[in-house]
Formats: sequence, structure tokens, C-alpha cells
Amino acid sequence: MKAFTTLKGIAAPMDRANVDTDMIIPKQFLKSIKRSGFGPNLFDELRYLDEGRPGQDCSQRPLNPDFPLNQARYRGASILLARENFGCGSSREHAPWALEDYGFRCVIAPSFADIFFNNCFKNGILPIVLKAEIVDKLFKEMYDQEAYALEVDLPAQTIRTPSGDEIPFEVDSFRKHCLINGLDDIGLTLEDAEDIRAFEAKWQQKSPWLFRAS
Repeated sequence: MKAFTTLKGIAAPMDRANVDTDMIIPKQFLKSIKRSGFGPNLFDELRYLDEGRPGQDCSQRPLNPDFPLNQARYRGASILLARENFGCGSSREHAPWALEDYGFRCVIAPSFADIFFNNCFKNGILPIVLKAEIVDKLFKEMYDQEAYALEVDLPAQTIRTPSGDEIPFEVDSFRKHCLINGLDDIGLTLEDAEDIRAFEAKWQQKSPWLFRAS
């Protein structure tokens, strides 16, 4: 998993409440269990004017010019501004996979669905909960300013706006540790690899019949 310490990037809007995981990555694209390759189908139904098919070359599909991610001012965005209850619906982990594969490393919203919120941390994405009035202000500033960029400092737990304002945010200390060090569940287990090997060696000595080849 990619580590997350500080991020300075353009912010893009998803200016609607209750965006569910099927809108983030539609069900027809869930056939792969690889974590890569989902970016072209992120927000597929909003992003394109046709109906997408698995394996289709998205570079040849007609784009919806009204969708923000298709507009030049949001090109290369790595921070997504969203509204209430982002990531609701089914528990598919493909949703954060698609966001990360597109290039988003941080999502800011007044609230998130619990499972999606947890899955973000496991996949190198920082979900930040801010009060609705603060998110409203960020949306307004973003719409008023081209290439609106925010600086997210995870160790300091602050967001810096282009005007220099600093917005503090809360994050669970364990999740913060995992993100800063790039540790997913496998990485956390491997931190104890030596202890695991020592335990296995001791157990094999104590109960050798369990380790005999059949």
C-alpha cells in the first residue's frame, strides 16, 4: 500500500449527497479482483454518454462534457470534495480501488458510509470528515478559483487552503499510523514476521507429526 504523509493536489467536486458504491464503480466492472485497472470506469455512468462494457477501450467513448472530471480545470485532481453519506450502498472494495487507480488519495465529506470509510484506509486513501459548513466553504472556493489546490498534512492533521487557512481534522491514531507507514492488513502481519517464524519453528519441534508430508 502507498504511504500517505502529505498531499498537495487539485480538488475536484462530486457535488451530490448519497453517492453509492455502484455509482463510484458500476457492478458490471467488478469481474476482476486485481486492485488496478478500475480508474477508467470510475463514475462511469456520469462520466460517459454511452453505456460502458467490461474490457471496453474507454479512450474511444464519448465523454459527458458537464461532468467535472472531464473538464480541464479538474484535470489531474487527487482530492475529491463530496457531500453527505459518500460511499453508501454495497460494501464492494472496488470503490476505493477505482478512486485510487484514477489518482484520488483523499476524499473530504461531511459523512461517509462506514464500510466504505474503513475500506479507504485499507487501500491508501485518506477519508476526512469535516462539518458541512466547512465543506460548503471549500466547494464555493473551489468553484470560484481555477486549479484550486489543497494541502493535506496527515502527521499534523491539517488541511491548508490556497488562502493559507488551516483546517484541523480528526483521524484515528492507529489508522493514521498505518497510512503514514503504508501498512495494510498484510503489511501489519509482516511486521511480526520474525515472531511468526519463531512460533512456527517452536510448534514444529513440539508437534512434528503435524508437519509431515502426506
